[in-house]
Amino acid sequence: MPKQKKIEPLLGEELLKKVKELESESKEDKAKKCGYYTVTKNGIERVNMMKFLNALIDAEGIQLDSTPSANGRGGRSASYRISVQSNGNLLIGSAYTKQMNLKPGDEFIITLGKKHIRLKQVDPEDREDDEDIDATA
Repeated sequence: MPKQKKIEPLLGEELLKKVKELESESKEDKAKKCGYYTVTKNGIERVNMMKFLNALIDAEGIQLDSTPSANGRGGRSASYRISVQSNGNLLIGSAYTKQMNLKPGDEFIITLGKKHIRLKQVDPEDREDDEDIDATA
């Protein structure tokens, strides 16, 4: 039995164009004519609808998967809003500190305005200068 050549399925614009040409065909026929099928050892042709539909989605540029977070888990996204807790504290969540690559021990200068609070990160070099001043005073 002669070996059959590998079937190369259509992708991108070629796929979209071919599907439009085959408008009146069934979805299985469209998938087969676009190369989304395999031939078994017994010579039976099997249509791979999942690969066909995924290729169509990709060709259309539709993004179904959300971008995974750095640790690969889901969860809430940063809303850039916080509220004062019942004990009077303001808590800045880890989503913000991770986004800024902050490490435990990083220091900030707090400046209070009429309706705002500004945090300015203290550079490690500036912190060493402050320690030298405190030591000599």
